Amino acid sequence: MAERPRVAWITGAGRGIGFACAQRLAQEGVRCALIDLDGALAAQAARSLGGEHLGIAADVSNEAQVRAAMQAAAEKLGPVNVVINSAGITGNTVPAWETSLDDVRRVLDVNFMGTFIPCVAAIPSMAAQGWGRIVNIASIAGKEGNPNLAAYSASKGAVIALTKSLGKELALKGVLVNAIAPAVIETEMNKSVSAETQAYMVAKIPMARMGRAEEVAELAAYLASDRVSFSTGAVYDISGGRATY
Repeated sequence: MAERPRVAWITGAGRGIGFACAQRLAQEGVRCALIDLDGALAAQAARSLGGEHLGIAADVSNEAQVRAAMQAAAEKLGPVNVVINSAGITGNTVPAWETSLDDVRRVLDVNFMGTFIPCVAAIPSMAAQGWGRIVNIASIAGKEGNPNLAAYSASKGAVIALTKSLGKELALKGVLVNAIAPAVIETEMNKSVSAETQAYMVAKIPMARMGRAEEVAELAAYLASDRVSFSTGAVYDISGGRATY
């Protein structure tokens, strides 16, 4: 049977987990639209993959920008049928009562709305194709809560709940929706987290190390493929043994 053409929309793809996912999918022949707030970074990342890929600037929390960028990706690469939502920010690492509401809103806008908007923008096309894969990058913090990261933890908990809802809504349409919940991963984003908070997170990991972006990408590539066919609305931990449920 001929291999299914896949076109992937990957947010936060200028670096970190998003870029690692693009690298891994490109190895499988997937045409990738790399989305990042920094358009120059996205374009550079796309060029580094070689082949037929596209770097696009977009604010994932802005519906108009997302829909325009998704249309541009479809025109250049074909209809999108894989979405990996990796864009995210941690926000300030302070106790909840010291966090400004502006920071809370910014974290929720990027992490939750920046996942919700690409999902709903892509779903009609996926349903029309009768096949689609959505992979939302959540966090172990969304299940357990991390101290001094209340807004981040809440936003990732919302991503998990969204994944479960969409999985049920789309179960009969050929579109599978799953989430990945990493523990702390060595990325640029986590360099903004305080050393104390990083030490707390690593101390909870039985493997006693941070994860690597390429380890997350390997799981994402599986969830974005035909190799997964009876799993939707699920949360896959990649935590070095930290997860307990």
